[in-house]
Amino acid sequence: MRDTIPVTILSGSLGAGKTTLLNHLLTEAGDRDIAVLVNDMGTVNVDAELIAEGSELDVDDGVAELSNGCICCELQDDLETAVVRLANDRDFDALVVESSGISEPAPVARLFTTESRVAALYRVDTLVTVLDTRLFLDSFAGETPERRGAVEANADGDSSDTAADDADRPLSDLMVEQVELSNIVLLNKTDLCTDEELDEAEDLVGALQPDAETVRTTFSQVAPDRLFDRGLFDQTEINDLPGWKRALAEAGHSHGGGSHDHDDHAGDNNTGHDDHHHPEDVYGVTSFTYRRRRPFHPDRLADVLRDLPSGVVRSKGTAWLAGAELRVVIGQAGPSIRAEAQGPWIASLPEVEQEMYRSNRPELDWHDEHGDRRTELVFIGTDYDEDALRTALDDGLVTDEEWAESESLTGPFPVEQGDETVIRSP
Repeated sequence: MRDTIPVTILSGSLGAGKTTLLNHLLTEAGDRDIAVLVNDMGTVNVDAELIAEGSELDVDDGVAELSNGCICCELQDDLETAVVRLANDRDFDALVVESSGISEPAPVARLFTTESRVAALYRVDTLVTVLDTRLFLDSFAGETPERRGAVEANADGDSSDTAADDADRPLSDLMVEQVELSNIVLLNKTDLCTDEELDEAEDLVGALQPDAETVRTTFSQVAPDRLFDRGLFDQTEINDLPGWKRALAEAGHSHGGGSHDHDDHAGDNNTGHDDHHHPEDVYGVTSFTYRRRRPFHPDRLADVLRDLPSGVVRSKGTAWLAGAELRVVIGQAGPSIRAEAQGPWIASLPEVEQEMYRSNRPELDWHDEHGDRRTELVFIGTDYDEDALRTALDDGLVTDEEWAESESLTGPFPVEQGDETVIRSP
């Protein structure tokens, strides 16, 4: 039985330089035979045509072969079918899958890591994200460009619900998730940035994904050995890569005891700074975790989120809202903030169900009065006033009088499980 084929998954926003990178890798492949799967939006695969043009490759029925043995295949059919067919029909040393510029790489990676006929043939080697560095920096400086994904996705009449949803998301959302799920980040178009700006971009990448290697490039010029046969991907860690998740976990275990939970609202003598972390020693960015066991007033929390300092690049976590029995996940990337209603708090379920869930989750942090209801939010950024932000959040918590009448409180957050609301848009 032959060895599994290593896969490099390539992502990046539209125009970041992914196609240029693919052409460069094909040209510089040397003795390495590379298969390339291009997942472009719409019925016409523009990226495959551009790769063919740049590599003297003729695209015929979606599959063509280069003179040096490289293969390019556009995804006209299901990804799983395409990669299995490639492995059965051709011999090659590595596969590069370019995900669409308006999607993040996790779903593609999971295809190769779940029990399937694909996983029997391939293994994920490295997740690579290409950034337009100028665009990346501008997206977190209040100058986010318009949502180009929606325009380009609809230009060719693509009717996929998933594609439409991804296309409608702000670029800042997509770029953050693509960086968070990466092993290597190419800071491309460095000729358009100063050295100080490049340092800042590296700091931001380090805060979003602490283990990612950063490579500065112009015209996506990078040695193929930096991207192939690296063995950087660990499928057991795909859900633990983001910096915000690590900050949350570290804050929960670094001090022990109950010092993170504050039952009182604004005016509590304990300011909660034991949840403060200082990654600026490494990344030039700070983070802190905000934990409370008192619910937010929905309208006041929305006001705080809409007024977040521009220096807060990323925030993520779960909020406890008064008058609601669903956990609400808050996700902020630059100027974009979204909220999604997830499952109910365990404490809101019948006692029999509570006992079942708790017996299956012995590590669950349970409060005698509030159960698992709590707020846990991580904030990552630079040049913002942490004390002022903590105070604003505390002021957003309900008063005792409001808590007693919490059933009457409403706000802009979703109230049905699975629903999502845009709290702030670029």
